[in-house]
Amino acid sequence: MAAGAGSPDVNVKTLLFANTAWYLYNFRLPLAEALRSQGYSVILISPRDEYADKLIEAGFQWIEFSFSRKGQNPFQELGTITRLTSLYRQLKPDFVHHFTIKCVLYGSMAARFTGIKRVINSITGLGYLFIGNTPGQRLLRPLILLFYRIGLKSTQVIFQNKDDLQQFLEHGLVTSEQVRIIRGSGVDLEKFHPTPEPAGQLQVLLPARMLWDKGVGEFVQAARMLRAEGRDARFLLVGDTDENNPAAVPIQTLQEWQAEGIIEWPGWQGDMPAVMSRASIICLPSYREGLPKTLIEAAACARPLVAFDAPGSREVVIPGETGWLARFKDVVDLADCLRRLLRDKDERTRLGFNARKLVEREFSTGRIVRETLSVYSKLQGDETTQ
Repeated sequence: MAAGAGSPDVNVKTLLFANTAWYLYNFRLPLAEALRSQGYSVILISPRDEYADKLIEAGFQWIEFSFSRKGQNPFQELGTITRLTSLYRQLKPDFVHHFTIKCVLYGSMAARFTGIKRVINSITGLGYLFIGNTPGQRLLRPLILLFYRIGLKSTQVIFQNKDDLQQFLEHGLVTSEQVRIIRGSGVDLEKFHPTPEPAGQLQVLLPARMLWDKGVGEFVQAARMLRAEGRDARFLLVGDTDENNPAAVPIQTLQEWQAEGIIEWPGWQGDMPAVMSRASIICLPSYREGLPKTLIEAAACARPLVAFDAPGSREVVIPGETGWLARFKDVVDLADCLRRLLRDKDERTRLGFNARKLVEREFSTGRIVRETLSVYSKLQGDETTQ
């Protein structure tokens, strides 16, 4: 390669592959822009959704690659790997960077089949098959572990929290030499900025896709308890359901909760800084996360946080400092944490202030992008010394 580490020439072709254009736009656009500014030729790959055009408008080449995010038919999945291998063979990239589970698994296989040496895999969460314990999940889990063991070999693997890293090490899926922890995808500290808590009725907000494993059911149960005891607060679920995810909360269920008067469900909202500015408390009782960006964004807005004591969430929610962690799947304890904050404005203010300081120190977009670019530089440097 003509250029040295960290200073590629314009012929260095880099693919970023994720399961939605929405993910690439909302989580990885700053990385793509930083790579482009350093001279990489960046191509973005995902299924089509409404964010594909936004990626193109941002000046990137985007290639549609369709696949089923919840498909488990082995012949269909083999066909997906075959098509992806053909695409990689056609594009001949120098780097590939995979995000989200199927993209990591199938992209790593395609890179191996086509001889691509510089592969980065970002483990952004362990997903549905790791979180649940149904017979189908238990049946498929050994196969997924095998895919990880084969696919991740000789790649650079980025984890967002130490719990996920430890689990992969214990399963023998990675070695300590090939891994690094980079905590999330970063947050724009100017877009998500502190605002005073608004006057009037308090709002407790759960911002996420409407999935059972985001703790939506437990949040609604806690809201029912608090409303039954006369707490004067509004409880909002902000986000769409996800029909492609097996853990999706049915729309009918969301509508029934709303009709019952327990929660409000305005659905997806485009201006999340404005939504969070109207909230008093942000709650995400997720079962497991890589690193929950919604909690980081809420912290950047100086809002106190409540979550389950679970991997990913505990990286951001520090008990007594930025918020409170409820015992895992314990609805009563979740309600207790929310109640504590609902009745104490001074504590909400203190925790929110600390949350903002934490994000400024550790989770800014600039810091996360710099750490990720260093992985590219390492791979490029390894190549030049071979």
